[in-house]
Amino acid sequence: MAAAVAERQETAAAEHERILREIESTESACIGPTLRSVYDGVEHWRFMEKLDARIRNHDREIEKMCNFHFQGFVDSITELLKVRGEAQKLKIQVTDTNDKLQETGRELIVEMEELKKCRSQQRNIAATMDQLTLCLPVLEMYSKLREQMKTKRHYPALKTMEYMEHTFLPRVNPYRFCSIMMENIPRLRQEIKEVSMSDLKDFLESIRKHSDKIGETAMKQAHQQRNLDNVVSQQHKMGGGRKLKKDGGTVFDAEVDSTSPMSEQDSGILDVEDEEDEEEVLSVQDLVDFSPVYRCLHIYTALGAQDTFESYYRKQRKKQARLVFQLPSNMHETLDGYRRYFNQIVGFFVVEDHILHTTQGLVNRVYIDQLWELAVSKSMSALRTHSSYCSDPNLVLDLKNLLVLFADTLQGYGFPVNQYFDMLLEIRDQYGDILLKKWSGVFRYILELDNYSAIPVSNEEEFLKLMAQFPFHDPDLENQPFPRKFPFSEFVPKVYSQIKEFIYACLKFSEDLHLSSTEVDDMIRKSTNLLMTRTLSNCLQTVIKKQHMGLTELVQIIINTTHLEGSCKFLEEFITNITNVPPDTVHATKLYGTATFKDARHAAEEEIYTKLNQKIDQFLQLADYDWMSGESNGQASDYLLDLIAFLRSTFAVFTHLPGKVAQTACMSACKHLSTSLLQFLLDTDVKQVTMGALKQFNMDIKECEHFARSGPVPGFQGDTLQLAFIDLRQLLDLFLQWDWSTYLADYGQPGCKYLRVNPTTALTLLEKMRDSSRKNNVFAQFRKNERDKQKLIDTVAKQLRGLISNMSHHS
Repeated sequence: MAAAVAERQETAAAEHERILREIESTESACIGPTLRSVYDGVEHWRFMEKLDARIRNHDREIEKMCNFHFQGFVDSITELLKVRGEAQKLKIQVTDTNDKLQETGRELIVEMEELKKCRSQQRNIAATMDQLTLCLPVLEMYSKLREQMKTKRHYPALKTMEYMEHTFLPRVNPYRFCSIMMENIPRLRQEIKEVSMSDLKDFLESIRKHSDKIGETAMKQAHQQRNLDNVVSQQHKMGGGRKLKKDGGTVFDAEVDSTSPMSEQDSGILDVEDEEDEEEVLSVQDLVDFSPVYRCLHIYTALGAQDTFESYYRKQRKKQARLVFQLPSNMHETLDGYRRYFNQIVGFFVVEDHILHTTQGLVNRVYIDQLWELAVSKSMSALRTHSSYCSDPNLVLDLKNLLVLFADTLQGYGFPVNQYFDMLLEIRDQYGDILLKKWSGVFRYILELDNYSAIPVSNEEEFLKLMAQFPFHDPDLENQPFPRKFPFSEFVPKVYSQIKEFIYACLKFSEDLHLSSTEVDDMIRKSTNLLMTRTLSNCLQTVIKKQHMGLTELVQIIINTTHLEGSCKFLEEFITNITNVPPDTVHATKLYGTATFKDARHAAEEEIYTKLNQKIDQFLQLADYDWMSGESNGQASDYLLDLIAFLRSTFAVFTHLPGKVAQTACMSACKHLSTSLLQFLLDTDVKQVTMGALKQFNMDIKECEHFARSGPVPGFQGDTLQLAFIDLRQLLDLFLQWDWSTYLADYGQPGCKYLRVNPTTALTLLEKMRDSSRKNNVFAQFRKNERDKQKLIDTVAKQLRGLISNMSHHS
């Protein structure tokens, strides 16, 4: 335990020593923690003892040090006292010097303050100049921006704003005007956007209004280009046309009758004035300022709104397209309506094509193809509807020319136009129908005005002029002295010329349709066939059937159709010359004109037969037989003599007709006369017939037979014409000769004398004579003869009834 206590004491002593060293080496302000550690211990009294001991050691050392340096200190004090006096002098001097220095310093301070202010101003000026150097470009650019806005240079203004916003304004951002500028930039952008959109709207409205002029210009350019491409071929056609007039032998007369539907001046969509040809046709770039579109596109692209702009542009153009593609209700009335419509469509697509090739992405081929499909659908539907209302062939022809130019123009811009050419083939059929209606009126007019008499010519000029109009060559007529007469009437050369006019009209429509010569030839021939087989044939049939047409006129129609039939081969040559397609081509359509004129001639012949019979009926209505007459007056009836005289004069006119026609007409007239006279005897109103009446009737029949034997029309062999009256002759001979035994005995045999007498006819007439015999008192004194004759009549009548009964059983 003593060892432990000793160890603790040693430890405490060591710790106290350490603390003392620490106190000696540490500043007094920092010894608090050290002293605290002393008082935290339990043996601080020991520490105090050590501390007192240390203090006494230091005091002894200080005393030793002071003793050692005391003499030096006394010397220092003595020196210090000496220095005191000097110091006082120095103080006075320093005070004086200070006063002087202060006096001088005050002036310097004033100058220094001024210098300070000057230097401050210089620094401010330099700083201001530096800032102005930075601000001036901004202000200049802002002034430039305002000037660009004022002059509507919006795209450069946008670039200026962008440069200011990203380059210059960040350098001078703290200033208020910069903040104002920064605030104005979005507003200016919006203003530019609105102004550019307004310009675009004005542009869209402008091209909508001027698309007509744009399309007209584009179509003129296409027309001029086509003319340049076709100069050589047109020269060949002109040469061919001159040759045509020589080779065809049917030179087309320039002085065509005013009834020609093609004689008036064609309005001609392709007719361009000489002055216009000499002028330079402006391009679409010359007519339209596209800068608003480009500016607006650049502006919206710069603003990051290109999609919005493209959508708006396409939407507005689609709206305009629907308006352009819609036809006016009265467009079919004039060519100007169609021209404006096509000009607007062409102008629309010319603008879109230009936009497509001068911008990137604003429109694309798909968008334009969609609009084109819409245009084709709408325009073709409308054209079909409106063209069907058109009844003027000139207007249809001009419409065709306009449509061809329209299609060629857009084809030049790369648009497919095959459907329009297909529709032109449809319009071609409609054009053919309109031509047929037009020429129907022309033919009717010609036929109504014709005098149906041979054409007289009094001099060589008139003769050659008519020969030029119609291909007629007669050496006998050419050798005759003037005045001469052509066998046909005026409607022959007029109808022939009108047929050629019709062919020209058909040819006009076929031009520029990209058809082969064979197709053109086929179309012309088919149309010409329709003209002759339908239109001309109907007109001729109508004229022939008219009540006022007399026999002379009908005879002239037969002569005219005969010459027109002969001219069909010249029409074949005419078509061949203008189409350059030989008539012997495999697929060439033949003209049916021959059949047309034959049919018309046959109809005229039938009408002659009918008219002649009607005239005979008119004479027969004058007949006044006394069927109860006792005796004949010994000569033919007056009406019959007049009828025979009429027939003789009528058949004399038939000398120009073909022999067969005249013979048929004569035979038909005689047969009709024979049949009508027989009907007089068998008329149910005639109840009784005397023998004297039969004798008078026999005188009329003899006069008819004499007329037949006289040969009113040449060409009959022997008694052929008399056979028309054979039925009446045998019937009258049977009754006048009262040869019933022969008739009844030989009936049914081939060589029978009364072969043409029908039992029914004989019985009917016999019944009428029996009734007259019963009531006739002339034979009263011959009672027995009368009774015998009555018995004979009864017996004959009975036998005739038997024959009739047998005939009915056999049949």
